[in-house]
Amino acid sequence: MASDVILETGKDLNIKSKPLSGFSKWWAKNRTGYLLMLPFLILFSIFICVPVGVSFGLSFTSYNMIQPPRWVGLTNYRNLILDDDIFLIALKNTLIFSCVTGPLGYVMSFLVAWVINELKFRKAFALAFYAPSITSGIAMSVVWLYFFSSDRYGFVNNLLINLGIILEPIMWNLNSKTIMPVIMIVSVWMSMGTGFLVTLAGLQNVPRELYEAGRIDGIHSRFQELWYITIPMITPQLLFTAINTIVGSFGVFDVAVSIAGMPSPNYAGHTIVAHLYDYAFIRFQMGYASAIAMVLFFLTFVLGRVSMKVFASRDT
Repeated sequence: MASDVILETGKDLNIKSKPLSGFSKWWAKNRTGYLLMLPFLILFSIFICVPVGVSFGLSFTSYNMIQPPRWVGLTNYRNLILDDDIFLIALKNTLIFSCVTGPLGYVMSFLVAWVINELKFRKAFALAFYAPSITSGIAMSVVWLYFFSSDRYGFVNNLLINLGIILEPIMWNLNSKTIMPVIMIVSVWMSMGTGFLVTLAGLQNVPRELYEAGRIDGIHSRFQELWYITIPMITPQLLFTAINTIVGSFGVFDVAVSIAGMPSPNYAGHTIVAHLYDYAFIRFQMGYASAIAMVLFFLTFVLGRVSMKVFASRDT
């Protein structure tokens, strides 16, 4: 009996385990990482992927939230581009707004972070510059409307009148020529917070040894350090800030509506998101609003890919 047990045990020890398949090897190696990513992937799919897919499908339909969606093909896109003059005005306003506030806010957040990183009380300055970004856009617009009030008691009008530059107060939020500049000023001030904070974090993580090595190699000025050492080392932060700035500039809505109203005079402050809001939540034409949303998604996606190409690491 004992010999039989020994023989059986020997047989078991000589049995070789079957080799794992390609997927089994991959899963055994990466399952921990994917299980940790699972909560994010589930939420990302529910709140990002599914809404984008549903919006894409509805953009080819006529849907008013009462009757079932009716397939219309490319009619919404054709009407949007060829027949909707207000959308073309909103597209022009959004592009002008993005071309001005995007690069301006991006450069200013980087320069402010670079300067504050060299100061002693940088934490206090960082809090002062980050605070506007965590404040509601409507609340900030109310504060800025005091500065750009259309009467004589507005801060800017009062200052210009006392200096003799103007004789009558300027209707900042009623004049179609001044509405967009005011929206840009408020938006640039609010957009610097997140980009500034991310850039400042990147600057603080640059090893000081690199600057010492740069001085040995012939770098003598701060601007040379900035160009040859600092910018290459904070490329990921610059990429994040660029994409965040693009998305924020194309998604302007609450500031524009708070300052200029909806609709604004001569649609001077009308943006793509305001146009989307008009058709989705006022007229309840969800099919047409989905087409607007897909155009906005395409614009931000393309510009985001361009930013990734520009700031992509040379090592990848």
